[in-house]
Amino acid sequence: MRILIFHVDHFSCTATQRGRSALVEPLAERTFTLEEGLLVLASVERGDESRQQEVVAGAAMEIRKLARQVGARRAMLHPFAHLFGLPADPQASVAVLDAVASALQTEGLECSRTPFGWFFSWELRAKGHPLSRVARRIPPLQETAAP
Repeated sequence: MRILIFHVDHFSCTATQRGRSALVEPLAERTFTLEEGLLVLASVERGDESRQQEVVAGAAMEIRKLARQVGARRAMLHPFAHLFGLPADPQASVAVLDAVASALQTEGLECSRTPFGWFFSWELRAKGHPLSRVARRIPPLQETAAP
């Protein structure tokens, strides 16, 4: 999994049209907004689904750690598969993203997720400090452990 995290003053996105994915989640609403929090652009990669628990734990740990460092109390996960190389299939991507959101909520971070399979217009106002833009590749925890 790869994530690109922005510490934002404001983010909103509005669904403009269905994407090319075979999986298009229904829209409960057309516009999604985040004030003062972490915008997490997330791409689930091929192979992540076979080690879902480790990937979810690693992603939740990184997001939670950054939230503590910058004092953020909320996060929004936004599927962003087209930014990175080999995406997982849509069903696996949604399952991993839902599991990350659930893990973050369990740990006390208010977390929402935009629907998979849509193109969105964006409004983004990011903060400007050393941790306001962070990129991470989340390998399974087992691969990152020291020998």
